[in-house]
Amino acid sequence: MIGEVLAGRSALAVLPTGGGKSLCYQIPALVRPGLGLVVSPLIALMSDQVAALQQSGVAAEKLDSSMDFSSRNAIWRRLGEGALDLLYVSPEGLMQSAMLERLLGRPIALVAIDEAHCVSQWGHDFRPDYRTLGRLAQVFPKAPRLAVTATADARTREDIRIELRLGDAREFLDSFARPELALSAERKAGDSHARVLELVLERPARSGVIYAGTRKAVEELADRLAAAGVPALAYHAGLEPEVRASRLNTFLDADVAVMVATIAFGMGVDKPDVRYVMHADPPASIEAYWQEIGRAGRDGAPAEGITLYSASDMAWALRRISGREMEAPVKAVHMRKVRQLYAMLEGTACRPASVRRYFGEEAVAACGQCDLCLNPSDAVDATRVAQMALSAVHRLGGSLGRGRVIDHLLGKAKHQPARERLLSTFGIGREVSALAWRDLIDQLVLEGLLREDFNDGRPLIGLGDGAEVGAVYRGERRVSMRQLAVNGAAARSARSRPKRRGRERLEVAPGDAPLFAALRVWRRERAAEQHVPPYAIFHDVTLSAIARLRPADRDALANISGVGRSKLTRYGEEVLRIVRAAVGPATFGAVREPKGPRQPAG
Repeated sequence: MIGEVLAGRSALAVLPTGGGKSLCYQIPALVRPGLGLVVSPLIALMSDQVAALQQSGVAAEKLDSSMDFSSRNAIWRRLGEGALDLLYVSPEGLMQSAMLERLLGRPIALVAIDEAHCVSQWGHDFRPDYRTLGRLAQVFPKAPRLAVTATADARTREDIRIELRLGDAREFLDSFARPELALSAERKAGDSHARVLELVLERPARSGVIYAGTRKAVEELADRLAAAGVPALAYHAGLEPEVRASRLNTFLDADVAVMVATIAFGMGVDKPDVRYVMHADPPASIEAYWQEIGRAGRDGAPAEGITLYSASDMAWALRRISGREMEAPVKAVHMRKVRQLYAMLEGTACRPASVRRYFGEEAVAACGQCDLCLNPSDAVDATRVAQMALSAVHRLGGSLGRGRVIDHLLGKAKHQPARERLLSTFGIGREVSALAWRDLIDQLVLEGLLREDFNDGRPLIGLGDGAEVGAVYRGERRVSMRQLAVNGAAARSARSRPKRRGRERLEVAPGDAPLFAALRVWRRERAAEQHVPPYAIFHDVTLSAIARLRPADRDALANISGVGRSKLTRYGEEVLRIVRAAVGPATFGAVREPKGPRQPAG
């Protein structure tokens, strides 16, 4: 891609966080004659990049609204002398007529539009000021323009291309794989802030970022962590600018610090040793999730992305979008993005693989290290109903949106032409609720078995990867879901039963709690030594079983679920030593059923 820009041609690049986006315009700006203009949405983002460039001896500066008159004049003077290679500006600052007039008489090496997803109303961080940047094609017709972002699905990429007038510019789309990130998610249960505290305390001496949904939640969570001895700071847009700047600098400079923040924090912050990003409240979309999670592990060392979520979080997100002033097709797309995020969080498929398929990658393999790969959740086999959905979409020819597809499966005659009512798939899915069909279709889209064609704001559902769809038809590939709500009496019965909740905190008997705690301390220490997440050693469910069963020897330990041959060899003696120290040799196996008939007392 650098070669494309060096040749004077415009381009669109979607590269993962840490994938070298900035180099794609910094290098050509230094090689091509003239000034490299970089459009960036945040002062903090500009400041970080300019400071790093200056440390490397590059003549780079920024112009932003926080600068005083003399500082701005000094930069313009250097610019007039041809002493600058790169100038970072905000979109609203660049498009002011006074700035454009001062730049028109100078040679421009290139114009780079960073965080280009902000231009799209379909994206997760739409900013109206970015829409005006399309004029740059006329203002600087000879300068190549480069739009770069880390998060843009196919619809957003097309909108970027149209709005920025990139025409037939080449598109560079790199893999979204982040093998250093171990992802996990769990449903909230009870006091979610207590769970966040617990997770943070399991990761001592590590820097992290925790995202919360409101300023109040940020302040409360930061105070709670600080009271527990965690070096935690709060960061949100309601703080005074100098307070935000001071806390950002503290976070960047400290060996160990935890920043609790709203989404006002994070874009472009390049602290390489962030070992975890935690969502105390879930993000707005898969794009936002991937960008925010991407703050962790930028140094390539193992890191974690942990998300807490609930059904009420999704309902709140949908209500918030519903109340916004926006066109109906745009609102529908944003609501769809919310549902796709929760389909990924609640799904049973490998999390990174689901995200990568969402961004259009094909032939994606499971990561082998997320929570669902390491500890597959209980799920229902939805292969049969998935076959129904795929058959219906096939027979309908990919000509309908998901609502009409669901009506077809449920046998609803309204809006269904006679030709469609005569198809063998009409009404074959009456036993399944409309809500479950919607969730299943989201799941199939995430797994690449179905795809959405955008159709000018009215997405149509079509078949996805042909080979994979064929494997589902033949029963060679299974489709799983956490729940599959049915209609009628079965649905009422299901609602009346307590719901199983995935990956909840475990109930440990009081008598087993000291051993369970000792095992978790040992696991935390071993995880810290190896720079891996604690659950990569043993899950809580395994530790709770060890605490309950109190194995006396290696054979007994090997019989506990989650203790395979490799882990038995690596950790067996250490675990048994902890058990012996905690319970004493006389109590081994005390909770196991005695062999032979019970003897009468006395």
